[in-house]
Formats: sequence, C-alpha cells, structure tokens
Amino acid sequence: MKVMFLGDIVGRSGREAVIEEVPRLRAQLGLDFVVANGENATHGFGISPKNCEELFEAGVDVITGGNHTWDRTEILPFIDDEPRLLRPANFPKGTPGRGVGLFETRDGARVLVINVMCRLFMELLDNPFDVLESALPAATPSESGFDFVLVDMHGEATSEKYGIGHYCDGRASLVVGTHTHVPTADAHVLENGTGYQTDAGMCGDYDSVIGMQKEASLGRFLNQLPKPRMQPAEGDATVCGTVVETDPKTGLAAKILPIRVGGRLSRAWPV
Repeated sequence: MKVMFLGDIVGRSGREAVIEEVPRLRAQLGLDFVVANGENATHGFGISPKNCEELFEAGVDVITGGNHTWDRTEILPFIDDEPRLLRPANFPKGTPGRGVGLFETRDGARVLVINVMCRLFMELLDNPFDVLESALPAATPSESGFDFVLVDMHGEATSEKYGIGHYCDGRASLVVGTHTHVPTADAHVLENGTGYQTDAGMCGDYDSVIGMQKEASLGRFLNQLPKPRMQPAEGDATVCGTVVETDPKTGLAAKILPIRVGGRLSRAWPV
C-alpha cells in the first residue's frame, strides 16, 4: 500500500495548501492513506475543531499532534470524541484524547498510527521508548495483523529521533519526525525494513522563520523581547512530507521518497 505523511501544517497558508493539494495527490499518486501533523494549523498554535474538520474533509485521514496540542482550549472536549485526532501518547495518564489509533482505509486495510513526543530539549513527558514498546507490534506489521504501522516522533534532537527509528526498525512501516519544520534529506529504508526520515518539514510559507513572520521572530533574537506575538507567515506554502510504499508480504517499507510541492522550496516528487 501507499501512505503519505505531511509535516507540521502552519497557519492559514499551510492549511489552504494542504486542503488544495491532498485531493490531487491522493488521485495522482494512488494514495491509500494520508496522515498530517496539525499542531500548528490554527494561527500557528494548536488546532481548532473547525480546522480539523476542514482537513478531514479534504482527505487527511488522521491528524497527529505535539507540544502545541493544547494551545487552543476548545480542542479539549473535541479530542476525546474524535479518534482521528491524536496527541502524543506519552502525555501522563488521564490526559484527554489518545496517542495511538487503529484505522481502516477505504479498502479495509488496517493502519496503526502512533504519536510520541521526544524529550531532549522538549517537555519531559513519559519515556517515548516505553510507550513505543507497549504500542508497537512484536513482529512485522503483517505478522501482527496490520497493513501499515506509522510512528510520528515529534521532537528537536536528531540523535533521539534516529534512536527511535532504530528502536522501531522491523516493527513499523514508517518512522518520521516532526517539529523542526525543516525537511531533512535522509529518507531511506533502515536495515530491517522501516522507512525513516528525521523530519518531514512543514506545510507552510518558507519565506519565514520556521513558518512565522520574519519581523517578530527577528525582534526576539535581536532584543530578547517576547512581544509582539508571533504570527504565521502568509505567503505561498510548500507542502512537505514523505511517501512510503510497502511490501504487502511484510507491511514494511519497499520505498520511501520525499514530496515537496509549491512555494519556495525545490520540488520533490515521489517516483
């Protein structure tokens, strides 16, 4: 099967680009399933129920989160009732929502999605490796009854992300990073068959500072002042992500390729 993962959606520009491109990409690439990280989708901080519904309607099957998951209080009652919206699974017990979900494609294939947050230079949540050990299948996806297993690791440090990738190798179809908003050039299949990319990048305007307007961001660096509040850049967005094709016998990655469409970054097409 063929699955696309899109990196952090940032603000209106990123949302509109994803909403425009996902239906076309599903058709042109023959995608079976689409997952996107949406933790910056609403004004750059968190995601609203309305924006969730717009992304689902456009063809995003599952939305994952990260450290900005709770920035909008209206998401609290929504996330408990919407299984397609995930937050990191290593938040403490009793946190609203869920971090692991089992979903079916339109053709009945079974997709397991796991969302974890890293700890280096991040909030000190529960150990993501412990959560992964509990959530991941014990063998290959196919041997465990899944057609695809996806891990979104939301974090800063490339070393921690690579550690997670190797820890999941052979048990996940794709392990992909989010949070830094910059696409890495290391998409490849690990030794035991897991597709890996350290960061998928963002879906947003790259004429910015990681998706935020340059002026306010530069002001913080130059003056150390917390105001004015940062606002998402609103120029043409690049849709960034990765596409994985699996071996149906194992559910592991046969091929992983980056995708970049629109905006300022060089185009990458998964062929």
